[in-house]
Amino acid sequence: MIKILKLNTMKTQFNRYILFAFLSLFLCLACQDENSEVDTPEEQEIIQPNSPLASFIANVTANYGAYDNILDDSDCFSVELPVTLVVQGVAVYIETLDDIEALEDFIDELEDEDDVFDFVFPITIIFSDYTEIIIENIEQLEEFINDCDIDEGNDDIIECVDFVYPISFSVFNSEFNIIDTITVQNDEALYNLLDDLEDDENAVIVSLNYPVTLAYANGETISVNSNEELANAIETAEDDCEEEELCDIEIEELEALLLECAFEVEIENQAEELVDTLQFNFNQSGEIIVAGVPTVVDTGSWQLIETEIGIKLVIEGLQTFTIANGMWLLEECDDDDELEFIQETEEGALIMELELDCENDDDLFDCFDDFELLECADESGEATFNLSADTVGLVNCTESFTASFHHTLADAENDLGAISNTESFFSIPGEVYLRIEADSGNFEIFTVYLNTEDCDYFECFGDYNLTACDDNDGAQDGYAEFDLESIFSNCPNDDVEYYFYTSIANAEAEVDALTSPFTSSIASTIYSRVALAGDNSVYEIFTHQLIVEDCNNFECFESIDAELELCDDNGDGMEVFDLTVVFANCSPSADSVTYYETLQDANDQVNPIASPEAYTNIMSPEQTLYVRVEIGNEFQVFTLEIEVENCSSTCSEEDVDAYLLDCIWNALNYNGSDNLIQWDFDFESGNDIVVIYTDTDTIDATWETSQTENGVVVSFSNVNGQNIQAITGDWLVVECEDDRLELHREDDILVLERTCE
Repeated sequence: MIKILKLNTMKTQFNRYILFAFLSLFLCLACQDENSEVDTPEEQEIIQPNSPLASFIANVTANYGAYDNILDDSDCFSVELPVTLVVQGVAVYIETLDDIEALEDFIDELEDEDDVFDFVFPITIIFSDYTEIIIENIEQLEEFINDCDIDEGNDDIIECVDFVYPISFSVFNSEFNIIDTITVQNDEALYNLLDDLEDDENAVIVSLNYPVTLAYANGETISVNSNEELANAIETAEDDCEEEELCDIEIEELEALLLECAFEVEIENQAEELVDTLQFNFNQSGEIIVAGVPTVVDTGSWQLIETEIGIKLVIEGLQTFTIANGMWLLEECDDDDELEFIQETEEGALIMELELDCENDDDLFDCFDDFELLECADESGEATFNLSADTVGLVNCTESFTASFHHTLADAENDLGAISNTESFFSIPGEVYLRIEADSGNFEIFTVYLNTEDCDYFECFGDYNLTACDDNDGAQDGYAEFDLESIFSNCPNDDVEYYFYTSIANAEAEVDALTSPFTSSIASTIYSRVALAGDNSVYEIFTHQLIVEDCNNFECFESIDAELELCDDNGDGMEVFDLTVVFANCSPSADSVTYYETLQDANDQVNPIASPEAYTNIMSPEQTLYVRVEIGNEFQVFTLEIEVENCSSTCSEEDVDAYLLDCIWNALNYNGSDNLIQWDFDFESGNDIVVIYTDTDTIDATWETSQTENGVVVSFSNVNGQNIQAITGDWLVVECEDDRLELHREDDILVLERTCE
């Protein structure tokens, strides 16, 4: 079942072409000799093209491309909604701002935020001036993202104030005869109205009808009654926008915040790539306790200082997590207790984001409890237990604590007789007592149960054989190179160490250990000595047969039917082929694969095709190419047949129209998959509507056919539905039958079949 985010609102669009038609009509009316009432507007109410006020209004109403950066990572444009994403294999329909925020919250919860979703193309992107471009694939989208220059134009957009619609304008001709009143309902309409006013051929005069209401980002509204008041209100809002980006916090407030709880910390480089994830605990004594990966506790010092450019957090003395050392300038803070610091280094800027983590803060000691430590017992029934801050879990708690282990409950309560060696404690199974003391002096005692289990360290290991291919390039000399380490590649080696020998005697004596890779002949036998790490007197010896095989490294290449076929899109007999896809999945992979137009060139290894991933055929409709595959010191040459096909349909546009309008059609196949098979198509005549529906969903899309030099094209638009949105675009009919149509769109294939039940 595909999961769809709940949708609540619809987007209203304004057709700027209708507006232009209105203005053109006004110009015509202005030229007529009529007895229009003369009502000269006040000069301060006229919207002058290219005036500061017109610029202010344009900056307020321009499309703000940064609101959906979770989708496109670009301030230069936004993605037109609705849009369908594939998130972890599930289709998700995004239609509203609430949906975008829900997606952002979901991604924030993931450990790995890279490559979380893919678009279902095509999509439409909208620039700040409401220009729209249809994007057909991810490569085209990334090109626009890379070309985006945030410093050009987008910095002028004012996003923290909005007009309260509707608002109206009076339109006058050059003689100040009022010819109409325009009511504007949204930002796009207002932006396009101003844009049309700047046309040099435009002779109309427009004045804004006051009062006009503005809404600020903080929820407040203001009513203005003149152009001057409107300009001042927008300019004030623009200044407030800039001020809101600053962090307004006193050093005493920041210090109290840092001492309040623990912090989850992410450090990124200036390319916004995650460098490290840590946890900070600040205490009043100026000590900072840091945890991360590896799971150790690192202790340093911290202090806050005020400088001319702002508050700086100074961290020093960390030995493991040295990336956190240095002077960090406070850049941002917000009501959610999130802080952002920046530090300039020789390698570039580092950004450190801190988020308050106050779970279980009602009770200082909620973080702790009695717990059990389980270790493998030796022959005497004893074990080594790790009693450390990692064991206790200090780094996961909301306060700064001191931990000590004691043999008796009385010693723990009186803080006496602490076990001195907290790194490793050797004990018969039993129990010890953990004293946790907070900075305030409060403490609690917890019981740590020490238990043992019988562990078979060598359970995973055994008498495994190893095979390898003869390494003499087909001459079969009986020798091969073996990767000895791969014998136990699936076994954990934290508690053991192992070496390989040519005899049992050498393994027992631990002499003349073999190195990997090891070259051996057919039917060789070697032995491994697997011993307990730290005590090699506990060991086992295993036997391994090394088997040399006669391998055909070219078997995969020989088995492939090397053919490529493309449709002749423009009738010139030439197409661009990606030759590299034919042998791309062969294993073992070749050391070298090169492509040639003649067999002689392939054998002589001269004149290779320079760009095989974009090769244009020189013969039509068929051409034979030659592929030289090299593995080691051997090579073979394979033929590759490429063909340009005439895929055009024999049906006329009238034939296709007649077929589609008769009965109900079904999306039987889309790119080899039946994931659209639940959708039925009811093509209607006269209104260009195609009703696309399932048992639960119905979409009114539009369709049309056209005759091109390549054949009949069926076009779908306004397909706003989950998954089925993928069919939007122009499809060439390549196979045409009265009950079956095969349609191609570049590399996409759609098969429709009809039923007249």
